[in-house]
Amino acid sequence: MKKRLPQETNSIVTTLQDLAQLADYSLMDRLNCDPDANAIGNDHAPRQVFTGHYVPVDPTPIEAPDYVAHSQDLFQELGFADSMAQSADFVRVFSGDLSSVPEPMRKVGWACGYALSIYGTEYNQQCPFQTGNGYGDGRAISVLEAVINGQRWEMQLKGGGRTPYCRGADGRAVLRSSVREFLAQEHMHALGVPTSRSLSLYVSKTEKVKRPWYSEGSRSLDPDRLISEPVAISTRVAPSFIRVGQLELFARRARNKAHPKAMEELEKIVLHLVDREYGDVIDHKLDTAKKAVLLAREFRSRLTALVANWIRVGYCQGNFNSDNCAAGGFTLDYGPFGFCEVFNPRYQPWTGGGHHFSFLNQPVAAERNFQMFCSALQPLLTAHKECLWQLDEIRSDFSKVMQTQMERMWAAKLGLDAFHADLFSELETLMVQTPVDYTIFFRELSTVPGDIGPLKKSFYKELNSTGALRPLMQEGDSERMEKRWSAWLTKWQRLTGIGSLTDANSAPSRSREELSQRMKLVNPKYSMREWFVAPAYQQASKGNYAPLRELQQVMTQPYAEQSTEIEEQYYRLKPSRLFDVGGLSHYSCSS
Repeated sequence: MKKRLPQETNSIVTTLQDLAQLADYSLMDRLNCDPDANAIGNDHAPRQVFTGHYVPVDPTPIEAPDYVAHSQDLFQELGFADSMAQSADFVRVFSGDLSSVPEPMRKVGWACGYALSIYGTEYNQQCPFQTGNGYGDGRAISVLEAVINGQRWEMQLKGGGRTPYCRGADGRAVLRSSVREFLAQEHMHALGVPTSRSLSLYVSKTEKVKRPWYSEGSRSLDPDRLISEPVAISTRVAPSFIRVGQLELFARRARNKAHPKAMEELEKIVLHLVDREYGDVIDHKLDTAKKAVLLAREFRSRLTALVANWIRVGYCQGNFNSDNCAAGGFTLDYGPFGFCEVFNPRYQPWTGGGHHFSFLNQPVAAERNFQMFCSALQPLLTAHKECLWQLDEIRSDFSKVMQTQMERMWAAKLGLDAFHADLFSELETLMVQTPVDYTIFFRELSTVPGDIGPLKKSFYKELNSTGALRPLMQEGDSERMEKRWSAWLTKWQRLTGIGSLTDANSAPSRSREELSQRMKLVNPKYSMREWFVAPAYQQASKGNYAPLRELQQVMTQPYAEQSTEIEEQYYRLKPSRLFDVGGLSHYSCSS
């Protein structure tokens, strides 16, 4: 049985005073503060941070905050009364003002530094000091750790103002990107994908900042104008926000003997990660070396399962650097992300992402991040050769474990008891050549159709195999393609055990209803498409939050059969006029 923590409660949290009683600041109390920091958090200018695990930072409140939305599901899980989201003191705190928080809450938050690795290559030069000491939480400020019903949660403001890691930026997030992250986190949770969560979203009625963005209908790869956008703060919640890049930072310092406490700080952050994210599976009595080996094995298991889940639901983490990789094995940092619509193995929503972070290359990108994770643990094992050997073996087997997870995932999506390589290879070719909508295709397949008629709902007839907007098929091509699809479907029916409806000698070993029910649990009906989200944040910027809240309701029930009106609006192919439009089909990292 999991050990109950002293702050555990099953009562309803109705006020900020109630929430304050659950505060427990493990990171600030157990790890090292930057010795050059200002204790009261007045630390908002870019500077190098040479040592310590965190910097105290006082968030910068947004002006005249207005309630936009909160996650009713998360509030319920945490035992929060929904009324709290619009109460004056809750709004004040989670829009950045800690000046009047009740004790034992603290009037200062914290930001953390981390290193940057891109696809397994260490970088320093993008740091304004060209030393790597300027990377970190540039506009993310944690303001609370609380233990609620035996689970520790960290609450972090996205867009809470400048920190020492802001690298000259304004520390703000705009409503557009805040809406995307707010919706995406809860959508991913509803999809069954491990993720940080969304607590609340507030927008300033008066404060705006300028950001590069796209003109309406622009097909430019990069934003073509500056626009003034409302400032917002969203609060994201997770057991911790420790990233692979954080471990890297302290490992680099330990290897370089950057300061006398460098090795101690590496060990502390690793052990803190174990306590925060893996305390239920790693015995706290073990020594550090053994904990590190078990940590690597457990993280490998979580990371491979996570990436397989991403691909299952069509998610692409367009910028999967090590600093965007949560060491707890969940989805973190919804910046340049997207959900695959027209199936393309190289789908990449971010114009700066390249093939290395594209849709079906995410397993390889994850392996590069895992290699950096293991490298960060190595300095702790130099005196333990057996543990070093075990760590190397764990790292070497990543691709095998990843392949197993992927095959298990594809089998589940196809309703098979075991992965069938030839069947999948044929399907992947057909999906590209037709081409098809990723979500709609697998959902229609989940109805276990007797012919390819229902599958055609997913076909983009106006596209060719490269995704270009032009007629797909010459005369006769359509008939040949339909025959190929029919042959594939017959083979699939036989392999699933339902038998072929066109073959009298093919006896079913299971019912179609049973198979359909099972497949619909892994193949969602609704996906968070950018052309649904854009109107929601556009209306929200005008003070109309109804479209956002409707979309929130739909996307937190992604497997459900919803109303006819909802289906007509949200279960459909992307209109051809929206292809290649900036901000809808692709976007830069600006937010």
